[in-house]
Amino acid sequence: MHVSIVIPVLRDSAQLEGLLAALTGRADDAAVEIVVANGDPGDGALARLQARHPAVRWVASPPGRGGQMNAGAAAASGRWLLFLHADTRLDERWLDALRQAESCGAVGGAFRFTLDSRRPAARLIERGVAWRTRWLGLPYGDQGLFVRRDVFEALGGYRPFPLMEDVDLVRRLRRRGRLRLSPLPIRTSARRWERDGWLRRSLRNLVLVALYFGGVPPHRLARRYGSPSGPPTPAARRCRRPSRAQRGRVDAA
Repeated sequence: MHVSIVIPVLRDSAQLEGLLAALTGRADDAAVEIVVANGDPGDGALARLQARHPAVRWVASPPGRGGQMNAGAAAASGRWLLFLHADTRLDERWLDALRQAESCGAVGGAFRFTLDSRRPAARLIERGVAWRTRWLGLPYGDQGLFVRRDVFEALGGYRPFPLMEDVDLVRRLRRRGRLRLSPLPIRTSARRWERDGWLRRSLRNLVLVALYFGGVPPHRLARRYGSPSGPPTPAARRCRRPSRAQRGRVDAA
């Protein structure tokens, strides 16, 4: 199989450098393409990193995670797309998970969320994410979402939301077919929880998701969350209010 790993970055050169070092040089490289969608072409540190990784495909895009991932997907050639955050690390067996997803006819999936912290709070958060993923069938973008390219294109990719673009995509994917929720771990940096406070960030995330499912438009949530994407684009303004289907109940896993 051929997989394209799409990595959106916005002033994340240090995190990206570690990720690229972890991804390159493996035996399965012939089956893997790496695409970096850069939301800040003026980032000098990223330009120097680009010079050291000529095998990576680099794409410039306006800032905004959903738009950057769409730009990366448009430049990718893989039959499967794996969207990966720069501060996230895959298990070395990750490609086997995608092969299993393909063999069982899944349209997409995600990995098991873990944090790179030994704090007890990290374990509680991991349990909460495991419950949400298993019983609500709702993995988030920091779990390494993967999707068949033909299904992604049929859905129109990510919607231009400044926030909740991953939740929206997962809900639409579930209406197209089965998701493969791999037991393999994916390790995400705990830096945001350490910076914002473990309880404070977790509660804020819960409130934002509840408000979104209650019908609050993503652009209003982004103002509360502090989205780095700047003011909403015209396309985002046209997508401000979720559809009736978006506001509906999430199917159980």
